[in-house]
Amino acid sequence: MKRSVKTSDKAAAKASPNNKSTASRRGFLGKAAAGTATAVAFPMVATAQTATQLRFQSTWPSKDIFHEYALDFAKKVNDMTGGELKIEVLPAGAVVPAFGLLDAVSKGTLDGGHGVMGYNYGKQSAIALWTSGPVFGMDANMVLAWHKYGGGKELLEKLYSSIGANVVSFLTGPMPVQPLGWFKKPITKPEDFKGLKFRTNGLAIDLFTAMGAAVNALPGGEIVPAMDRGLLDGAEFNNASSDRILGFPDVSKVCMLQSFHQASEQFEISFNKTKYDALPAKMKAIIANAVEASSADMSWKAIDRYSKDYIELQTKNNVKFYKTPDSLLQQQLTIWDEVVAKKGADNPLFKEVEASQRAFAERAMKWDMDTNNNRRMAYNHYFQKKPGGKKA
Repeated sequence: MKRSVKTSDKAAAKASPNNKSTASRRGFLGKAAAGTATAVAFPMVATAQTATQLRFQSTWPSKDIFHEYALDFAKKVNDMTGGELKIEVLPAGAVVPAFGLLDAVSKGTLDGGHGVMGYNYGKQSAIALWTSGPVFGMDANMVLAWHKYGGGKELLEKLYSSIGANVVSFLTGPMPVQPLGWFKKPITKPEDFKGLKFRTNGLAIDLFTAMGAAVNALPGGEIVPAMDRGLLDGAEFNNASSDRILGFPDVSKVCMLQSFHQASEQFEISFNKTKYDALPAKMKAIIANAVEASSADMSWKAIDRYSKDYIELQTKNNVKFYKTPDSLLQQQLTIWDEVVAKKGADNPLFKEVEASQRAFAERAMKWDMDTNNNRRMAYNHYFQKKPGGKKA
């Protein structure tokens, strides 16, 4: 076979009037191909050796589903970059306490983190407007719409700049309405909060304080131990899965559903700005898209997991769920108006954020309520039992 190939090559060379140039072209193409292979292979080796490592911390215990959401985000980035960028996520307290995340990321002690903005309420109260209160009736997904398309993102950058925070912030993961909380006995009227030792965070601190409670802001991992020791009479955290995993049913069998104190909340993924600005444009684009992919995935996972744990809490943990009385919900709205008026009186940025949310909510809420069906009607039709034991 080798001899016939050589003979064929010689014959072809003699037959060609430009045999020298043909050979020359072949030599060039062969060298070019080898050079291309080297060029392709070399960056791959170099990338593997010089992968950018980012150390993150969440504000959540490792067993909480919230920490799982943080890991989900990191995996998306790590997978999409093919290892060129690798985010490692540590649980709350691994480097700094949960409430110290913003400072740690800003200073570069951590490269980034996963938390909620309500934990930064003490630095600038307007930050908590994203995560606290009724938000004019919007749900968390509508607040994320306002943030991306209604001016919220620019306002948050302005707020962080005002407190000297060296961070780049991304919002993700719309949360459902949070329960009023866990208590020793059902809350039947607004007066039941008088003197109650209660845990919450963000602007909800001001709301429940005005309702007469003695409020203590604690990170997620410290709430159940405080209730167990009698330091708290009641507390709220977030959802059926987190509350079950963190041990709420071990210290209380009563959970009140529905509240306006945190009708909308979302996660914040933050980066040290200096570190983030040094990343290539491709990496920044991957991060931005991973944030939005994580937001969608988290909202779907939440529906699946929270609904399962809601049943487990009732069937395995013997928890009784009660709807918060309308009289208390109405009082929350009335007091909330007083809280924000007071906060905005001497904080122009607070007023600016609230006005922006209000303008967006007025049109978004009207469209939403006019357009979407009453889901309770459909649920009752298909799943509520009719007299006689048959389902509708």
